[in-house]
Order: sequence, then structure tokens, then C-alpha cells
Amino acid sequence: MTAEALAGQLRLPFLVVRLETLITRYMGETSAKLRLVFDETIRRRGVYLFDEFDAVGGRRTAMNDVGEMRRVLNSFLQFMEEPASTDSLILAATNHPDLLDPALQRRFDEVLRFEMPSKDEIRKVIRDHLRPMKYPRIAWERVVDAAEGLSQAELARAADEAAKIALLSERDTVRTDDLLEQLTARQEMRHVFTGDRDNEY
Repeated sequence: MTAEALAGQLRLPFLVVRLETLITRYMGETSAKLRLVFDETIRRRGVYLFDEFDAVGGRRTAMNDVGEMRRVLNSFLQFMEEPASTDSLILAATNHPDLLDPALQRRFDEVLRFEMPSKDEIRKVIRDHLRPMKYPRIAWERVVDAAEGLSQAELARAADEAAKIALLSERDTVRTDDLLEQLTARQEMRHVFTGDRDNEY
């Protein structure tokens, strides 16, 4: 949301690069796709947001790392080191900053940290993304508890998916269970990334 607002203030097009869609299992293909994205930042001035940055920005020493991902990360580092030949603004977003390679973080001029949403903010984000669906009997206390610790982006996606499930089920009403299912799935995904680290404390 902040990145889109920034693009509006600068009167530049806002483009989101979802890194997980660039990753393939074929050697060298992901780096080639990444090169195309950077070439586009030169050809087309805009605000480019690399979302879910930890998909390629993880530490090169991670135990679950594979050779191809190390090559992708090194390619990203190389692209960021190239002489400034673009007027575009490059942004990156992650829900797992502790997983990012320190060398990659140093390539950015500024690092901004946002607090997780409060209980009131959780309700607002979910409500905003459920519109124009109906949600007359949502057990908000259960939903807020299930959402605690998730970012605004994760909340928005959970609400969007819950609304989609209702529509596919030919309902115009979102149920508590729809939201809980999506929120739980995102909590489990978060634990996949941070579970080992959490167990250290």
C-alpha cells in the first residue's frame, strides 16, 4: 500500500514483480527472467515493487538452499551493483527480514520496518477486502486471534481468498470458517519459514 501511494505521489506507474512467479526448476532460467525485469526498469520508468523478496533474497548459507537459488541471488546482487542506468525506483517487500542475505539488504539505500497491524487494523483490512461481499455473522474475536502476527498483505490475501471461496461456492456471504481456513494457512506458511528460528528461543 505504501509503495503504491509513493508511485501516486511521484506520478509514475506502479508495477509489482512477484518473484515466486519467476522461479523455475531449470538452471539459468530464473536469472534470465530476472534480467528481463531489470531491463524493463531501464526501458520503462516507474516504481517497481519486488514482492515476497525472501523468495530469492534468502541467506546464501541457508541449509535448505540449492545451487540455482544461490545463482539467482548472486545475479540479483550483480544487477543491483551495476551503474545507475535507470530512473526507476526499486523497492522490495518481505514478511521475513531476518531471512534476507545481509549483502542484499546493503544494496538498498533505505530500510523501513512496519509494525504488525493492531486488532482494530486487522478488522479494517479484512473488512476492506471482503467488500462487496456480505459478512453478517463473522466471529471477529476468533478471526482476529487467528490473524495475530500476520502482515497487512497476508491479511488482504486471506480475505481475498475467503471471498473467492464464497463466490465459487455460489454464496454472496463470507463465513467465519472461510476466513479462519485462509488465515490458518498463512500462519502455517509463516512457520515453515520461521519455525526453526522460533524454536531457538
